[in-house]
Amino acid sequence: MTTASTTAVSTPSTGVPRISVVVPVYQGEHTLAALTAEIAPLTRGQTTPKGRAFVVGELILVHDVGPDASHRVIQSLAEQYPFVAPVWLARNFGQHPATLAGMASSSGDWVVTMDEDGQHDPADIGKMLDDAVDNGASLVYAQPTNPPPHGWVRNLCSRLAKSIFGAFLDNHKHAVCFNSYRLVEGEVARSLAAYCGHGVYLDVALSWVVGHTTGTPVRLRQERGRRSGYTFPKLLVHLWRLAMTSGTKLLRFISGIGVLSVLISAAVASYSLYQKLTYQVPVAGWTSLIIVVCFFSGAILFSLGVIAEYLGMALTMAMGKPLYLVVSKPHVKDPPQ
Repeated sequence: MTTASTTAVSTPSTGVPRISVVVPVYQGEHTLAALTAEIAPLTRGQTTPKGRAFVVGELILVHDVGPDASHRVIQSLAEQYPFVAPVWLARNFGQHPATLAGMASSSGDWVVTMDEDGQHDPADIGKMLDDAVDNGASLVYAQPTNPPPHGWVRNLCSRLAKSIFGAFLDNHKHAVCFNSYRLVEGEVARSLAAYCGHGVYLDVALSWVVGHTTGTPVRLRQERGRRSGYTFPKLLVHLWRLAMTSGTKLLRFISGIGVLSVLISAAVASYSLYQKLTYQVPVAGWTSLIIVVCFFSGAILFSLGVIAEYLGMALTMAMGKPLYLVVSKPHVKDPPQ
């Protein structure tokens, strides 16, 4: 992984928790100004609902090279607000690598990650900090009390996928809580960003190092005038990466399918032989044979495909493919006016 230092606004140590807000930006041309204006009051010091003081020390906007003019907006906001720290990626790497790039550039006691589209209310940061301190947790997920502003099909598939793959995670029981609105202890976030490998699902990586996780009830808001950048094909790729980085339990599951296939094959062969020798009943013909061959051939090929995916991920890590690359200025082509 390759990183570069980012200039951030620093505040003197006063014992007040300092929070770094990380926002990966892909299509934020029309939403970033409103989000920054909401965060600005928090940089002057606030108290949580339970009376704990905190301050947002920096807003890190990670430019993930989207199709709009987000880079112009980020540059303008950095000139207008001293707490805005831009991070420029060399190309589009995706939401999770962009978030890790922002974490690596942070300096706060706590790191908050949130979306650019206005769904997440910065006013909930205080509640999340209260839950972290009260529960001794180093990771707090926002838990929406209302459905996300997407279609019911996508919301249903999202909940189902999190539930299924929660069973495959090696060290995590909160897969259903996975959310891009998070509060992470600063040193945990920066340490994770330092060694997290290529293609790793961020929340899975957090499950490897975080011992205690809790959640804060929040209410999601409507997106500010733009649709989500995640299409169904991208969501399927997202889901597949979650499966591939969720640990070795999926491989064990595939191995179990292979053992079960062998046992079923042995049982079918034994029964056919018994029928042939005892009752002189002819063994089933080509139809049953073809069905059995196709079934087990498919199971074998599927198993080999999953193993190949794991080997491919191991190869990209061994070759040193970077998760992201930070540059000194945005590498984009301005969209036509």
